[in-house]
Amino acid sequence: MTEVARAAGVSQKTVSRVVNAEPHVSPEVRDRVLRVIQELDYRPNNAARALLLGRYRRLGVVSLGTALYGPSTLLIALERSMQKAGYSFALASTLEGQRVSVAVEALLEQGVDGIVLSEPIDDGTPLRLGADVPVVSLGEGLELTDGVSAVVGADGVAAARLATEHLLSLGHRTVWHIPGPQDWWAARDRMRGWREALAAAGAPEPPLPLEGDWSPASGYAAGRQLAQLADVTAVFTANDDMAIGALRAFTEAGLSVPADVSVVGYDDIPAAAYLSPPLTTVRQNFATVADRAVDMLIAMIEGRPEPAEHTNLAVELIVRNSTAPVRAPAPPVR
Repeated sequence: MTEVARAAGVSQKTVSRVVNAEPHVSPEVRDRVLRVIQELDYRPNNAARALLLGRYRRLGVVSLGTALYGPSTLLIALERSMQKAGYSFALASTLEGQRVSVAVEALLEQGVDGIVLSEPIDDGTPLRLGADVPVVSLGEGLELTDGVSAVVGADGVAAARLATEHLLSLGHRTVWHIPGPQDWWAARDRMRGWREALAAAGAPEPPLPLEGDWSPASGYAAGRQLAQLADVTAVFTANDDMAIGALRAFTEAGLSVPADVSVVGYDDIPAAAYLSPPLTTVRQNFATVADRAVDMLIAMIEGRPEPAEHTNLAVELIVRNSTAPVRAPAPPVR
Protein backbone atom coordinates (compact mmCIF):
# COMPACT_ATOMS: atom_id res chain seq x y z
CA MET A 1 0.00 0.00 0.00
CA THR A 2 2.96 2.30 0.68
CA GLU A 3 4.29 1.69 -2.84
CA VAL A 4 0.88 2.39 -4.37
CA ALA A 5 0.58 5.63 -2.40
CA ARG A 6 4.06 6.77 -3.46
CA ALA A 7 3.48 5.95 -7.15
CA ALA A 8 0.05 7.62 -7.20
CA GLY A 9 1.22 10.66 -5.27
CA VAL A 10 -1.38 10.25 -2.53
CA SER A 11 -1.48 9.25 1.13
CA GLN A 12 -1.84 5.69 2.37
CA LYS A 13 -5.19 6.69 3.84
CA THR A 14 -6.39 7.63 0.36
CA VAL A 15 -5.27 4.27 -1.02
CA SER A 16 -7.11 2.58 1.85
CA ARG A 17 -10.28 4.51 1.03
CA VAL A 18 -10.08 3.48 -2.61
CA VAL A 19 -9.41 -0.19 -1.79
CA ASN A 20 -12.31 -0.29 0.68
CA ALA A 21 -14.68 1.60 -1.67
CA GLU A 22 -15.11 4.39 0.86
CA PRO A 23 -16.44 7.87 -0.06
CA HIS A 24 -14.59 11.21 0.01
CA VAL A 25 -12.24 10.38 -2.87
CA SER A 26 -12.50 12.35 -6.09
CA PRO A 27 -13.08 10.38 -9.32
CA GLU A 28 -9.74 11.60 -10.72
CA VAL A 29 -7.78 10.44 -7.66
CA ARG A 30 -9.69 7.15 -7.49
CA ASP A 31 -8.91 6.42 -11.17
CA ARG A 32 -5.22 7.24 -10.63
CA VAL A 33 -4.95 4.96 -7.61
CA LEU A 34 -6.76 2.12 -9.38
CA ARG A 35 -4.45 2.50 -12.38
CA VAL A 36 -1.37 2.23 -10.16
CA ILE A 37 -2.89 -0.76 -8.33
CA GLN A 38 -3.27 -2.50 -11.68
CA GLU A 39 0.23 -1.59 -12.83
CA LEU A 40 1.81 -2.86 -9.60
CA ASP A 41 -0.45 -5.92 -9.49
CA TYR A 42 -1.41 -5.02 -5.93
CA ARG A 43 -3.86 -7.24 -4.06
CA PRO A 44 -5.20 -6.34 -0.62
CA ASN A 45 -4.18 -8.72 2.15
CA ASN A 46 -7.57 -9.73 3.49
CA ALA A 47 -6.16 -11.45 6.56
CA ALA A 48 -4.19 -8.36 7.56
CA ARG A 49 -7.16 -6.10 6.85
CA ALA A 50 -9.40 -8.33 8.97
CA LEU A 51 -6.95 -8.07 11.88
CA LEU A 52 -6.78 -4.29 11.51
CA LEU A 53 -10.44 -3.49 10.84
CA GLY A 54 -12.18 -6.53 12.28
CA ARG A 55 -13.76 -7.20 8.87
CA TYR A 56 -12.98 -9.32 5.81
CA ARG A 57 -15.07 -7.39 3.25
CA ARG A 58 -16.37 -10.83 2.28
CA LEU A 59 -19.91 -12.18 2.45
CA GLY A 60 -20.87 -15.84 2.43
CA VAL A 61 -23.77 -17.60 0.74
CA VAL A 62 -25.16 -21.02 1.64
CA SER A 63 -26.61 -22.48 -1.54
CA LEU A 64 -28.28 -25.72 -2.52
CA GLY A 65 -25.77 -26.14 -5.33
CA THR A 66 -28.47 -26.89 -7.87
CA ALA A 67 -28.82 -25.92 -11.53
CA LEU A 68 -32.55 -25.21 -11.12
CA TYR A 69 -33.48 -21.87 -12.67
CA GLY A 70 -34.71 -20.09 -9.53
CA PRO A 71 -31.84 -20.90 -7.13
CA SER A 72 -29.10 -20.51 -9.76
CA THR A 73 -30.49 -17.16 -10.98
CA LEU A 74 -30.78 -15.93 -7.41
CA LEU A 75 -27.19 -17.00 -6.70
CA ILE A 76 -25.89 -14.96 -9.65
CA ALA A 77 -27.95 -11.97 -8.50
CA LEU A 78 -26.49 -12.23 -4.98
CA GLU A 79 -22.92 -12.34 -6.28
CA ARG A 80 -23.49 -9.27 -8.45
CA SER A 81 -25.13 -7.38 -5.60
CA MET A 82 -22.28 -8.18 -3.20
CA GLN A 83 -19.63 -7.13 -5.71
CA LYS A 84 -21.53 -3.90 -6.38
CA ALA A 85 -21.46 -3.20 -2.65
CA GLY A 86 -17.68 -3.71 -2.54
CA TYR A 87 -17.67 -7.17 -0.94
CA SER A 88 -16.18 -10.40 -2.24
CA PHE A 89 -18.24 -13.57 -2.42
CA ALA A 90 -17.75 -16.95 -0.73
CA LEU A 91 -19.93 -19.99 -1.35
CA ALA A 92 -20.76 -23.13 0.62
CA SER A 93 -23.06 -25.74 -0.89
CA THR A 94 -25.45 -28.26 0.65
CA LEU A 95 -25.61 -30.27 -2.58
CA GLU A 96 -24.31 -33.51 -1.08
CA GLY A 97 -26.84 -33.56 1.77
CA GLN A 98 -24.67 -31.41 4.02
CA ARG A 99 -26.66 -29.66 6.74
CA VAL A 100 -27.09 -25.90 6.55
CA SER A 101 -25.39 -25.51 9.94
CA VAL A 102 -22.29 -27.30 8.63
CA ALA A 103 -22.17 -25.05 5.56
CA VAL A 104 -22.46 -21.98 7.80
CA GLU A 105 -19.54 -23.23 9.90
CA ALA A 106 -17.42 -23.73 6.75
CA LEU A 107 -18.01 -20.10 5.76
CA LEU A 108 -17.11 -18.86 9.23
CA GLU A 109 -13.82 -20.78 9.03
CA GLN A 110 -13.04 -19.02 5.72
CA GLY A 111 -13.72 -15.63 7.30
CA VAL A 112 -16.88 -13.76 6.34
CA ASP A 113 -18.61 -10.68 7.74
CA GLY A 114 -22.13 -11.99 7.15
CA ILE A 115 -24.04 -14.85 5.55
CA VAL A 116 -27.04 -15.21 3.23
CA LEU A 117 -29.02 -18.47 3.25
CA SER A 118 -30.22 -18.83 -0.33
CA GLU A 119 -33.37 -20.94 -0.96
CA PRO A 120 -33.14 -22.85 2.32
CA ILE A 121 -34.86 -26.20 2.76
CA ASP A 122 -36.11 -27.88 5.91
CA ASP A 123 -33.43 -30.42 6.85
CA GLY A 124 -35.25 -31.30 10.06
CA THR A 125 -33.18 -29.14 12.39
CA PRO A 126 -34.07 -25.48 13.00
CA LEU A 127 -31.01 -23.32 12.40
CA ARG A 128 -29.93 -21.66 15.62
CA LEU A 129 -27.31 -19.01 15.20
CA GLY A 130 -24.13 -19.76 17.09
CA ALA A 131 -22.04 -17.19 15.23
CA ASP A 132 -21.28 -13.54 15.82
CA VAL A 133 -21.91 -12.58 12.20
CA PRO A 134 -25.31 -11.43 10.89
CA VAL A 135 -27.37 -13.86 8.81
CA VAL A 136 -30.13 -13.12 6.30
CA SER A 137 -32.33 -15.97 5.09
CA LEU A 138 -34.23 -15.95 1.80
CA GLY A 139 -36.83 -18.28 3.28
CA GLU A 140 -38.05 -19.67 6.56
CA GLY A 141 -36.33 -22.09 8.92
CA LEU A 142 -34.09 -19.55 10.64
CA GLU A 143 -34.60 -18.91 14.35
CA LEU A 144 -34.43 -15.13 14.36
CA THR A 145 -32.27 -13.16 16.77
CA ASP A 146 -32.79 -9.41 16.92
CA GLY A 147 -29.98 -7.47 15.29
CA VAL A 148 -28.13 -10.46 13.84
CA SER A 149 -30.70 -12.24 11.66
CA ALA A 150 -33.55 -11.47 9.29
CA VAL A 151 -35.72 -13.07 6.61
CA VAL A 152 -35.99 -11.37 3.22
CA GLY A 153 -37.62 -12.50 -0.01
CA ALA A 154 -40.45 -12.28 -2.47
CA ASP A 155 -43.82 -13.30 -1.04
CA GLY A 156 -44.40 -16.82 -2.40
CA VAL A 157 -47.74 -17.09 -0.58
CA ALA A 158 -49.06 -13.93 -2.22
CA ALA A 159 -47.68 -15.05 -5.58
CA ALA A 160 -49.50 -18.38 -5.43
CA ARG A 161 -52.70 -16.60 -4.44
CA LEU A 162 -52.27 -14.33 -7.47
CA ALA A 163 -51.86 -17.29 -9.83
CA THR A 164 -54.83 -19.16 -8.36
CA GLU A 165 -57.06 -16.08 -8.33
CA HIS A 166 -56.26 -15.50 -12.02
CA LEU A 167 -57.56 -18.96 -12.89
CA LEU A 168 -60.65 -18.58 -10.70
CA SER A 169 -61.40 -15.21 -12.32
CA LEU A 170 -61.64 -17.01 -15.67
CA GLY A 171 -64.63 -18.95 -14.40
CA HIS A 172 -62.97 -22.21 -13.36
CA ARG A 173 -64.87 -23.91 -10.53
CA THR A 174 -61.61 -24.78 -8.78
CA VAL A 175 -57.86 -24.97 -9.42
CA TRP A 176 -55.71 -28.09 -9.10
CA HIS A 177 -52.13 -27.81 -7.89
CA ILE A 178 -48.95 -29.71 -8.79
CA PRO A 179 -46.77 -29.08 -5.71
CA GLY A 180 -43.02 -28.90 -5.40
CA PRO A 181 -41.04 -30.94 -2.83
CA GLN A 182 -42.41 -30.10 0.59
CA ASP A 183 -39.03 -29.93 2.32
CA TRP A 184 -38.56 -26.66 0.40
CA TRP A 185 -39.97 -23.62 2.17
CA ALA A 186 -40.74 -22.08 -1.24
CA ALA A 187 -42.91 -25.07 -2.24
CA ARG A 188 -44.78 -24.88 1.06
CA ASP A 189 -45.44 -21.16 0.55
CA ARG A 190 -46.87 -21.78 -2.92
CA MET A 191 -49.16 -24.53 -1.65
CA ARG A 192 -50.32 -22.31 1.19
CA GLY A 193 -51.12 -19.43 -1.19
CA TRP A 194 -53.07 -21.81 -3.45
CA ARG A 195 -55.12 -23.04 -0.50
CA GLU A 196 -55.77 -19.52 0.79
CA ALA A 197 -57.05 -18.35 -2.61
CA LEU A 198 -59.42 -21.30 -2.91
CA ALA A 199 -60.73 -20.78 0.63
CA ALA A 200 -61.25 -17.05 0.10
CA ALA A 201 -63.25 -17.76 -3.08
CA GLY A 202 -65.28 -20.56 -1.51
CA ALA A 203 -63.89 -22.96 -4.12
CA PRO A 204 -63.45 -26.63 -3.24
CA GLU A 205 -59.90 -27.81 -2.61
CA PRO A 206 -59.19 -30.81 -4.86
CA PRO A 207 -56.82 -33.59 -3.81
CA LEU A 208 -53.16 -33.25 -4.71
CA PRO A 209 -51.56 -35.40 -7.42
CA LEU A 210 -48.04 -36.77 -7.07
CA GLU A 211 -45.63 -34.38 -5.36
CA GLY A 212 -43.13 -33.02 -7.86
CA ASP A 213 -39.38 -32.53 -7.51
CA TRP A 214 -39.24 -29.38 -9.71
CA SER A 215 -38.38 -31.44 -12.83
CA PRO A 216 -40.38 -31.72 -16.08
CA ALA A 217 -40.54 -35.48 -15.53
CA SER A 218 -42.35 -35.06 -12.22
CA GLY A 219 -44.74 -32.54 -13.76
CA TYR A 220 -45.41 -35.02 -16.55
CA ALA A 221 -46.22 -37.79 -14.04
CA ALA A 222 -48.61 -35.53 -12.13
CA GLY A 223 -50.12 -34.27 -15.38
CA ARG A 224 -50.89 -37.82 -16.49
CA GLN A 225 -52.81 -38.33 -13.26
CA LEU A 226 -54.79 -35.13 -13.72
CA ALA A 227 -55.51 -35.85 -17.38
CA GLN A 228 -57.55 -38.91 -16.35
CA LEU A 229 -59.97 -36.74 -14.34
CA ALA A 230 -62.91 -35.27 -16.23
CA ASP A 231 -63.34 -32.18 -14.01
CA VAL A 232 -59.79 -30.76 -14.26
CA THR A 233 -59.99 -27.44 -16.12
CA ALA A 234 -57.29 -25.35 -14.39
CA VAL A 235 -53.87 -26.24 -12.93
CA PHE A 236 -51.33 -24.16 -11.02
CA THR A 237 -47.86 -25.76 -10.99
CA ALA A 238 -45.20 -24.83 -8.44
CA ASN A 239 -42.63 -24.05 -11.16
CA ASP A 240 -42.33 -23.72 -14.93
CA ASP A 241 -40.33 -26.91 -15.46
CA MET A 242 -43.12 -29.00 -13.95
CA ALA A 243 -45.62 -27.02 -16.03
CA ILE A 244 -43.71 -28.06 -19.15
CA GLY A 245 -44.09 -31.72 -18.17
CA ALA A 246 -47.80 -31.24 -17.45
CA LEU A 247 -48.32 -29.60 -20.85
CA ARG A 248 -46.80 -32.66 -22.53
CA ALA A 249 -49.05 -35.01 -20.51
CA PHE A 250 -52.19 -33.07 -21.38
CA THR A 251 -51.29 -33.01 -25.09
CA GLU A 252 -50.67 -36.77 -25.12
CA ALA A 253 -54.06 -37.29 -23.46
CA GLY A 254 -55.77 -35.35 -26.26
CA LEU A 255 -56.46 -32.27 -24.14
CA SER A 256 -55.97 -28.82 -25.61
CA VAL A 257 -54.33 -26.03 -23.59
CA PRO A 258 -56.05 -23.69 -22.85
CA ALA A 259 -59.31 -24.81 -24.47
CA ASP A 260 -59.68 -27.88 -22.23
CA VAL A 261 -57.35 -27.03 -19.37
CA SER A 262 -55.60 -23.79 -18.36
CA VAL A 263 -52.08 -23.97 -16.90
CA VAL A 264 -50.08 -21.45 -14.83
CA GLY A 265 -46.41 -21.91 -13.92
CA TYR A 266 -43.99 -20.12 -11.61
CA ASP A 267 -40.55 -18.50 -12.27
CA ASP A 268 -40.91 -17.23 -15.87
CA ILE A 269 -37.93 -19.19 -17.17
CA PRO A 270 -36.54 -17.90 -20.49
CA ALA A 271 -38.30 -20.69 -22.43
CA ALA A 272 -41.75 -19.90 -20.96
CA ALA A 273 -42.62 -17.31 -23.60
CA TYR A 274 -41.69 -19.71 -26.43
CA LEU A 275 -43.64 -22.81 -25.45
CA SER A 276 -46.69 -23.88 -27.40
CA PRO A 277 -48.79 -22.28 -26.09
CA PRO A 278 -46.72 -19.57 -24.38
CA LEU A 279 -46.96 -20.14 -20.62
CA THR A 280 -48.79 -17.89 -18.19
CA THR A 281 -46.49 -17.73 -15.17
CA VAL A 282 -45.36 -15.85 -12.08
CA ARG A 283 -42.21 -13.78 -12.50
CA GLN A 284 -39.87 -13.17 -9.57
CA ASN A 285 -37.56 -10.15 -9.43
CA PHE A 286 -34.39 -11.95 -8.36
CA ALA A 287 -32.18 -8.85 -8.61
CA THR A 288 -34.43 -6.89 -6.27
CA VAL A 289 -34.55 -9.73 -3.74
CA ALA A 290 -30.74 -10.02 -3.83
CA ASP A 291 -30.24 -6.27 -3.44
CA ARG A 292 -32.62 -6.17 -0.50
CA ALA A 293 -30.89 -9.10 1.22
CA VAL A 294 -27.42 -7.62 0.75
CA ASP A 295 -28.54 -4.15 1.87
CA MET A 296 -30.05 -5.67 5.01
CA LEU A 297 -26.96 -7.77 5.73
CA ILE A 298 -24.50 -4.90 5.33
CA ALA A 299 -26.65 -2.64 7.51
CA MET A 300 -26.46 -5.24 10.29
CA ILE A 301 -22.70 -5.66 9.79
CA GLU A 302 -22.12 -1.91 10.03
CA GLY A 303 -24.58 -1.39 12.88
CA ARG A 304 -26.78 0.91 10.83
CA PRO A 305 -30.60 1.04 10.91
CA GLU A 306 -32.23 -1.45 8.57
CA PRO A 307 -32.75 0.02 5.09
CA ALA A 308 -36.26 1.04 4.11
CA GLU A 309 -38.45 -1.73 2.75
CA HIS A 310 -38.36 -2.21 -1.00
CA THR A 311 -41.83 -1.70 -2.44
CA ASN A 312 -41.27 -3.90 -5.49
CA LEU A 313 -40.34 -7.23 -3.90
CA ALA A 314 -43.75 -8.47 -4.95
CA VAL A 315 -43.93 -10.90 -7.84
CA GLU A 316 -45.74 -10.29 -11.12
CA LEU A 317 -48.21 -12.46 -13.01
CA ILE A 318 -47.29 -12.68 -16.70
CA VAL A 319 -50.43 -13.63 -18.62
CA ARG A 320 -49.84 -15.50 -21.87
CA ASN A 321 -51.81 -18.01 -23.94
CA SER A 322 -51.90 -21.04 -21.64
CA THR A 323 -54.89 -19.69 -19.71
CA ALA A 324 -58.39 -18.88 -20.95
CA PRO A 325 -61.98 -18.65 -19.69
CA VAL A 326 -63.49 -22.00 -18.83
CA ARG A 327 -65.26 -23.52 -21.80
CA ALA A 328 -69.04 -23.63 -21.48
CA PRO A 329 -70.48 -27.15 -21.52
CA ALA A 330 -71.81 -28.27 -24.87
CA PRO A 331 -75.62 -27.99 -25.18
CA PRO A 332 -77.52 -31.26 -24.92
CA VAL A 333 -78.26 -33.04 -28.16
CA ARG A 334 -81.99 -32.76 -29.07
